[in-house]
Amino acid sequence: MNSELLSRIAETLYWTGRYVERADDTARLIDVYVHRMLGTAGGGSDAECRALFGILGVAAEPDAGLDVGAVLFRLVYDTHSPSAIAGAVLGARAGVRGIREVISSEMWECLNVTALALPGQKRAAERLGPHVYLRFIRERAALFFGLADSTMSHDDAWRFLVLGRSLERADMTARLLLARMAAPDDLGWPVLLRACGAHESFIRTHGWAAESARVAEFLLLDRLFPRSVVHALATAEECLADLSPGPVRVRAGLDDPARRPVGRLRNRLEYADPKQLPAQLPELLSTLQETCVRASEAISKRYFQYRSPVAWERGG
Repeated sequence: MNSELLSRIAETLYWTGRYVERADDTARLIDVYVHRMLGTAGGGSDAECRALFGILGVAAEPDAGLDVGAVLFRLVYDTHSPSAIAGAVLGARAGVRGIREVISSEMWECLNVTALALPGQKRAAERLGPHVYLRFIRERAALFFGLADSTMSHDDAWRFLVLGRSLERADMTARLLLARMAAPDDLGWPVLLRACGAHESFIRTHGWAAESARVAEFLLLDRLFPRSVVHALATAEECLADLSPGPVRVRAGLDDPARRPVGRLRNRLEYADPKQLPAQLPELLSTLQETCVRASEAISKRYFQYRSPVAWERGG
């Protein structure tokens, strides 16, 4: 294969990992957030809906009144926006369609069936509630990545897929923690843990006392929980190390602009003092988001040189 074709394949896999992970993370967040809004008196207010848009970095019309219906359309059912669940799934399917020879047939079938089933799932959600649709997305995302791990050779193609998933996961966790700090009364710690898929693991590790410091420590620093930030960054760094065509070591520093910010932040988190974490949290989360952006830009510049990277809607 020529270098341009390899670059296109790598970019498609990287963004497929990000799209599928974003659909999964968004489904988790909206499922618990909308359930909470619908279950409380006066829930689903304009302010609550705008807070949810802010978490995901999606612009909301300043003069339009928002309700749960607007949230579900813009963030779940919109097929034209890569920031919505349906748009992300369809974007991943469109990209993978052109590289079906690189992934396993089971992975393609999983993504294709998922995309084709979205209209039927939407109709079911209109009758039974959005949980039906959101649960379907979570299950299909888990199946897709499970098939990737079990049916795809763990070569460079697999590494680009996992790299995209890891950076998207770290970025989403930062968004959720920042939202919890900005609006502590609107997004409780149990809601946050459920949105991160961490509620049961946290309870088994720390018990039922969901103290703010313990939750932040778990989501940021726990090395054994696969959705923690430090685990996601370590996985991303490992992928970048294996993808680097140059020597593993150089005389001074690290000769990889994509790996450098990820490794620096991962190292800081691994040696962080949990007792000092609450005071450092605002600055640390801002650094985390900046690191994900810088790493993504460096990855695009190094590996996806043939044209501009695939468009992806980001927040602030």
